[in-house]
Amino acid sequence: MASHRIERTTEDIKRELTAIFRELKDPRVTQAFLSIVRVEVTNDLSYCTVQISAIEGLDRAKQAVKGLKSASGFIRRELGHRLKLRHVPELIFNATDSIEYSAHISRILNDLDVEQNEEENDESV
Repeated sequence: MASHRIERTTEDIKRELTAIFRELKDPRVTQAFLSIVRVEVTNDLSYCTVQISAIEGLDRAKQAVKGLKSASGFIRRELGHRLKLRHVPELIFNATDSIEYSAHISRILNDLDVEQNEEENDESV
């Protein structure tokens, strides 16, 4: 029963963090196109690890994480107000390159598809 509560709280935190990120005024955060890849909350709701990725790459995500760490007090307060949690977990932000990696894989697959179409056109002639 408790695992359902943790999962629901995790999804709520992810949804609210997305909204809070849009309200931040730190240029390190607003100038990057950020995505929350994963949110993990400990069973006792004391810590919340948030994986952040940016389309611009890992360096931009690391800069955004610095901005998020400096605004973590504001973010935590906003989470507490919006989710009505008695104890708001401490936020730990980590940068990851998963969006950049998936875009790279997508480009490779598109290139393979173009080459395959060219081969099919050559064979039909």
